Amino acid sequence: MRVQITARHCELPDPVRERTKTQISRLVRYDDRLSSAEVVFDEEKHTRKVEGILHVDGAPVVVAQGEDTEFRAALDKMTDRLARMLKEGRARLVDHKAPPLAGDAPAD
Repeated sequence: MRVQITARHCELPDPVRERTKTQISRLVRYDDRLSSAEVVFDEEKHTRKVEGILHVDGAPVVVAQGEDTEFRAALDKMTDRLARMLKEGRARLVDHKAPPLAGDAPAD
């Protein structure tokens, strides 16, 4: 999976870049159709914002944001939200393939 990291109005330390790559690459376990990810770091006064955009093959784009005073905490919040959104999307797909109920079975 391709991960693109962008920093707006700030300098991003190398440990944060590496942490971003590892956390985003772990999201593949929730949906194996992930093709690419964009992560945008932004700094405004005392607030650090992180936005994650995941491109899933055959599905709409998944977007989540995290905001905190530190980039690491904002990244954790954003990653947790993306994981939750991917889990819920996968659960919706699986629920549609549930077997019929016992009362709906045809009579012999």
